[in-house]
Amino acid sequence: MQNKKVQFVDWGLTDYQDAWKMQEEVFADTLAIKNANRTENKQLATPNHLIFTEHPHVYTLGKSGHPEYLLLDEEGLKAKNATFYKINRGGDITYHGPGQIVGYPILDLDNFFTDIHLYLRTLEEAVILTCADFGIKAGRYAGFTGVWIDAENEKARKICAMGVRASRWVTMHGFAFNVNADLDYFNNIIPCGIDDKDVTSLQRELGRELDLAEVKDILKRHIAALFAMEIV
Repeated sequence: MQNKKVQFVDWGLTDYQDAWKMQEEVFADTLAIKNANRTENKQLATPNHLIFTEHPHVYTLGKSGHPEYLLLDEEGLKAKNATFYKINRGGDITYHGPGQIVGYPILDLDNFFTDIHLYLRTLEEAVILTCADFGIKAGRYAGFTGVWIDAENEKARKICAMGVRASRWVTMHGFAFNVNADLDYFNNIIPCGIDDKDVTSLQRELGRELDLAEVKDILKRHIAALFAMEIV
């Protein structure tokens, strides 16, 4: 039974570990319903969630990532008022902080399409369209996930990173879209293992601070349209 309704919630500024725990609980609940449908021959609709949040300064390392790409020791992290976590998503190291839209779609892709490649490209497209609404031409960089500005030349700079986990077509983790983020924090890592490309934000590209709520609303609308989901 397909269910294209998606429960949206904005957690606001949330401690990373707390958000990770809440994600895991929603993820596990969704998997439990799928398992019951399979093992007990039930026909229960699985829920879908789209979560937006911001985090205090934090660095996260994917399960196949390189710890050496974090250029700070424990004292350096304390000096930057930042934390560090090894987590169970794909991808390498990245930064989250205030002024960044972190999106956690916890979707049962059986409700939409069972294609992780298409899932990532669809999330990227939502960010690309959001950038376009602010007059910024963004796109993809061949061989890499995420969204980039000037990806076709040596001035390529990343505006949105992605890293997901999926089990039985249920997703968690997601994307980090730099809107008003403090880009200096990216100097303390080799973002996603890429040491020869810059990182940017909407604020940097436009030369002004943006209304984060406005950007969230536009981004949410594009995600809903691209996935043909009904936000509730």
